[in-house]
Order: sequence, then structure tokens, then C-alpha cells
Amino acid sequence: MNLDEPVIEINCLSLHVEAATILDHITLAIPRGAVVGLVGRNGAGKSTLLRCLVGLAEPSQGEARLLGCPSMDLSDAVRERLGYVAQTPDLFEWMEVFEHLRTIGQAYPRWTEERCLLLAVRMGLPIGRTVKNLSVGDQQKLAVVLALAHDPDLLLLDEPVSNLDPMTRAEFMRALFVDRSLGEEDGVPGGERTIIISSHLLTDLERVVSHVAFIRQGRLQLFEAWDAMLEHFRLISLPAVGLPASAIVCENPKAAQCVIDTRLAPHWVDAGRVLSLDELFVELNS
Repeated sequence: MNLDEPVIEINCLSLHVEAATILDHITLAIPRGAVVGLVGRNGAGKSTLLRCLVGLAEPSQGEARLLGCPSMDLSDAVRERLGYVAQTPDLFEWMEVFEHLRTIGQAYPRWTEERCLLLAVRMGLPIGRTVKNLSVGDQQKLAVVLALAHDPDLLLLDEPVSNLDPMTRAEFMRALFVDRSLGEEDGVPGGERTIIISSHLLTDLERVVSHVAFIRQGRLQLFEAWDAMLEHFRLISLPAVGLPASAIVCENPKAAQCVIDTRLAPHWVDAGRVLSLDELFVELNS
């Protein structure tokens, strides 16, 4: 794969179930090394989009490609470089935790027991218990360690920390960005891991993301570098006389305010105030 090509390419992807449209013509290109927060309300289509990306749901039209390979026909070489955490982990309940980790891990050439155990300790995962006796939070920890222990180049995470306490969430976020033990392999520089993480815990996301993708009712509302949003997006009060309509990102008539992109309205660069990710989410869904 050319290093300049996007790691993830989504082209006009739609998914219909009977009369319902779950995903609606999503087009998106995610660059190598990006950490993308996938944000939207419950039922917006985030989980379905991730399932389409890893080949677990077949789109009605369009396609997605991971590391240059079609999602519906992922090669073994691409699967070895992929980590995925589903919203509801699919685990072998009869196994002991470490047996589960080793059974799955040994299918991956880059898995090491040392890395696996280090992650388990950092996450506070009780490796001697049977999976069915784990709490919901510990099952989520197990799914996270399974996704990380083979040192993937691409991680797709669907609400991976929703059942974890704040300290464990912080440890998980650190684990995503620890120094990787790879050198150059398959033309991929070690350390350039690409991540998509869907979460409602926007304060956690805000600390780590490089980009944010907002989805509403199956459609991609907005995809932008988070630094650019912080620099250029402003929340201002209405009415805003002389503001170009093209500069309005979204409008909230009930609150008499709107979000503007000052790149399209340079004279308004000092107007209003910067938004947090939580606030921008609220404005886009008002």
C-alpha cells in the first residue's frame, strides 16, 4: 500500500434494512496515523458503519477499503494488522481469561505473551477467572486487550470504555499510544497506528483525537481535524448581520445562536467563543 494513500476509504456507502436507511451515502478518507472520534447520537449509525468497515455488515451500495483492501474481502494480511472491539464483545465464555487471550493471540504473527500480559496488568484484567464470571467491565477490558495485544496498525473501537471506571479509562487511553516495538514492516513505520473510536464520553475523546467525524441519522455531518475546529469554529449569537450564509456550520434558532467557520468569514474571527467537543455535538444535534 502506498504510504500516501488513506488507511480507510469509504465511498458512497449506504445500508438499507427493509424501509429504513441506516447509512446514507457516506464518503470519507482517513489518513495514516489519524485518531478519529466517531460521534453521534444513539442510533445514528456509528456501530453499523464500523461493522461495514470490518466486513461484518454488507452495504447496500458503495464500498469501504481498509489498508487498500475491500472490507467485504479482507485478506489475511490485512486482518493481521487490524484490531476491532465491538460494542458487545463476542467472547468464549467457557474459557479462562488467559487461555482466551493466548488462543486468539497466537493466530497473529505479531502477538507476544509479554505484550499481552503487560496490557492485562495495566488494564487490571483478572486473567485467572473464567470469562463467564467476569463483570461487564472486565469483559470489556478483555475485548480491549484482545484488540491491542497483537500490536495492530489499525484499530476500530466501538464504545470500548463505556463500562470502565475513570482510572481504567485513562489507562486504556495511554495504552493506545504507548511506544510500539515495531521497526519498518511492510513499508509501515512503527508507531503510526490509525484509530477510529466511537464513544459518548466526549471529554475523553477530546484529549486524544486528531480528527472528529460527526454522524447524524446515517449521514456524515462533518469531518474535520479537531485542531482546525478549535481554531476556526466559533459559537456566536443571532442575529448576525452581514455573516455569509456559507460560513454557518449549524444553526440553533431556539437558542438564537449558531456555529460559524471563520475561514469563510474572516471578519468574524474575533467573534463568539471556542466550543468544547460536547458543546459542538449539542449544537450539531439541536
